[in-house]
Amino acid sequence: MDSIVVRGNGPLNGQIPIAGAKNACLALMPATLLSDEPLTLTNAPRLSDIATMTQLLQSLGAEVTSMQDGQVQAMSCHGAINTRAEYDIVRKMRASNLVLGPLLAREGRAEVSLPGGCAIGARPMDIHTDGLAKMGAEIDLRDGYLHAKADGGKLKGAVIDFPFASVGATENILMAATLAKGTTVINNAAREPEIVDLATCLRAMGAQIDGDGTSTITIQGVDRLHGATHRVVTDRIELGTYMLAPAICGGEVELLGGSIDLVGAFCEKLDAAGISVEETEKGLKVHRKNGRIRAVDVVTEPFPGFPTDLQAQMMALLCTAEGTSVLEEKIFENRFMHAPELTRMGANIEVHGGTATVTGVDKLKGAPVMATDLRASVSLILAGLAAEGETRVGRVYHLDRGYEQVVRKLSGVGAQIERVHGE
Repeated sequence: MDSIVVRGNGPLNGQIPIAGAKNACLALMPATLLSDEPLTLTNAPRLSDIATMTQLLQSLGAEVTSMQDGQVQAMSCHGAINTRAEYDIVRKMRASNLVLGPLLAREGRAEVSLPGGCAIGARPMDIHTDGLAKMGAEIDLRDGYLHAKADGGKLKGAVIDFPFASVGATENILMAATLAKGTTVINNAAREPEIVDLATCLRAMGAQIDGDGTSTITIQGVDRLHGATHRVVTDRIELGTYMLAPAICGGEVELLGGSIDLVGAFCEKLDAAGISVEETEKGLKVHRKNGRIRAVDVVTEPFPGFPTDLQAQMMALLCTAEGTSVLEEKIFENRFMHAPELTRMGANIEVHGGTATVTGVDKLKGAPVMATDLRASVSLILAGLAAEGETRVGRVYHLDRGYEQVVRKLSGVGAQIERVHGE
């Protein structure tokens, strides 16, 4: 099993290119099921999750061709469609559930295994299935599969009120509604940039969608969608992660393709902590202002609030801040599993339920640590960049799901980091 070895060696300087958004691409790829014409995605990230989605779509009958070293995904679903998404593929990744809405919309039926993914807490499918049921789908759970059938073979428009702003459910209902008969209104819709990116792509395919980026999205169903070419939006989580590298280590790094619009609430916390973020022609430039990082309090919230997917990385920064920080996790109930590993490196962290209290220490020290999920894995790498001595991060297969070429990108700005195989 691979490990990543990091040795703290001072400031980082240079440029890091930011990839297309994993979470956007994983929602965009199932949209190919909605049309019998080609859908091409550019600026796609090169990740194991993308490979898993490719495998899933191919099992459903789609043709998927990866080009330009994986940065272009050319897809077509013009032949017979298999409406059963098998457990062996779906179990690997939560986003596999995003084929449910498109399959129902196009074929009027679907059998989708309950999904897997990172063990960061319960993420029930109820909000997805309740919304589809309001659109006329009959859905029951048997033998670990959601068996869904549209009444009369076609979904119907409906007014759907989400109990909370679920990103995945918004994406599933949004795609399903494009081919439904009549008008669908999603209230309390998620507002994330990935939702806007999906809606933009669907409009390019001929969908009629208004209100994306707000809490109310209206979709007028159409008879068919056509092909399109779409560029995947910049990954705001990869962006925020690498913004923290010079914040933790010192130096100045420019994040190519970055935009403050994608990480506004995150930038506010960085500013309060004493980190400068400047817009440039190519992206964002980040460096410390003066002196030691200051403690700040963080509460994770749906967009445009502070992202839960940057909480672990922010905790790594705050481990050496001056003062005491409090981090409240309001999205997932099991997302502080990185705290004990950071404590092994000398951090002072106390966790009580959904709250972590971090009292800054002068210095972290390298240690062997274990990644527990995708974002936790990269938080340990960031901590290792600033720690004395060597940090060895195990179980880095989590990392491959969401960060492409981590070693290359960080070593390119001066980090001492390497991937060790089979240890």
